[in-house]
Amino acid sequence: MKQTRTPARLGDVSYWYVDIGMPSPRPPLSGDTTADVCIIGAGYSGLWSAWYLKQAAPHLRITVVEKRFAGYGASGRNGGWLSGGFAWNHSRYAAHAGVEPVKDMVRAMNATVDEVIRVAEATGIDADIHRTDELMVATTPAQLHRAKAEVAHRHHWAETRVRMIDGAELAQRIHIPNSIGAMVVDGVARVQPAKLVRGLASAVERLGVTIAEGTTVLAIAPGLVETDHGTIRARHILRCTEGFTATLPGLRRDWLPMNSAQIVTDPLPAEVWDKIGWQDAEIIGDFANAYCYCQRTRDGRIAVGARGTPYKFGSQIDMDGAPDAATIARLTAILTRHFPAAADIGIAHGWCGVLGVPRDWCATVGLDPATGMGWAGGYVGGGVSTSNLAGRTLADLVLGRDTALTRLPWVNHRVRKWEPEPLRWLGVHGLYATLVAADRREAASNGPPSRLARLANRVMGR
Repeated sequence: MKQTRTPARLGDVSYWYVDIGMPSPRPPLSGDTTADVCIIGAGYSGLWSAWYLKQAAPHLRITVVEKRFAGYGASGRNGGWLSGGFAWNHSRYAAHAGVEPVKDMVRAMNATVDEVIRVAEATGIDADIHRTDELMVATTPAQLHRAKAEVAHRHHWAETRVRMIDGAELAQRIHIPNSIGAMVVDGVARVQPAKLVRGLASAVERLGVTIAEGTTVLAIAPGLVETDHGTIRARHILRCTEGFTATLPGLRRDWLPMNSAQIVTDPLPAEVWDKIGWQDAEIIGDFANAYCYCQRTRDGRIAVGARGTPYKFGSQIDMDGAPDAATIARLTAILTRHFPAAADIGIAHGWCGVLGVPRDWCATVGLDPATGMGWAGGYVGGGVSTSNLAGRTLADLVLGRDTALTRLPWVNHRVRKWEPEPLRWLGVHGLYATLVAADRREAASNGPPSRLARLANRVMGR
């Protein structure tokens, strides 16, 4: 086979849209209007919020405003991990809410996998959902140390679905060179993310929700959303823009738009899959400090994701998902290192996108009853499942319900803003370079975890 390390296609939002075809645009807002709830952002968070609001209160008039098209952002570009994982700083939540409420949130997050699948099945959304396990692989002693510590950490916080396996048991499932063990997380699923978000958009439309695409928000105030196609007056306004929050007026420093990128191979022939294994399509990651995330797609490809160029100066956003050459080189190196049997397989597509990172590494969802303005975000890459919990919580908050969800510790959690430029750019790039250097040092020494990585994570707030 001819070896092709340069993707045949770059950008175009993501491979997931090449797989299903780009959507036909919905009409923009048709002038000034009113609504009971205006949702900014037609990704997972906004659409889940609309779905649960309509389920609970069918009479509500809901308008979702989207600058490009539903699923244009991270919802249509992510790695397809429906994991239900708790990706944030447990101790920071516990400091103001207590330990047991954080454990309740861990359990609520774990339950999102079943909830997303339940709604997909009930609404006929075909998103290539495949129930499986998550395998987080260790290939060095330092990574194995982190894996065991992570299992103990999760057990402490009431997550019972995790366990360790050794290298021999891992090899029965997948062949990754130098593997010496892995953390297994039960009860997760692989999805085709664009299929999920497009199906969800159609489902909320059938309930009577208006989705106005191609409509740019110019200003937000209590009761008022100004756009380039008219003004929306609404009692409740929900900001569900996650990594794109920095593009809204006055919010550039609220959540940092962290870049993540992926490549996907051409379909692998059966003889290559025989060498790799991976027959249950587990979602695969590793315990490198600069970690990766992978999936085996419905059509027999390998998708590999990781941080590329981590952040653009001034919280800038990519242009339709086009990654730079250095990012592609790093992703192909990961592909070759973890799956050498696929070294001669062509790379079909490379793309990137942004995810929202809060300064204290704590996601948040909330609503100010006085102004009617709500928000959700800061998912740090776990948005496929977190957005579902956020949507259910926002619905309860809008409806004024006192529920188990509205009492979780992330509700109305406030974080401080990120540093101004150039400190923000220098800090993020410096810390990311430190993580990469820590991985090199650990691989070269074959020794314990690098102190550099611990320092970098502490400074980042993780």
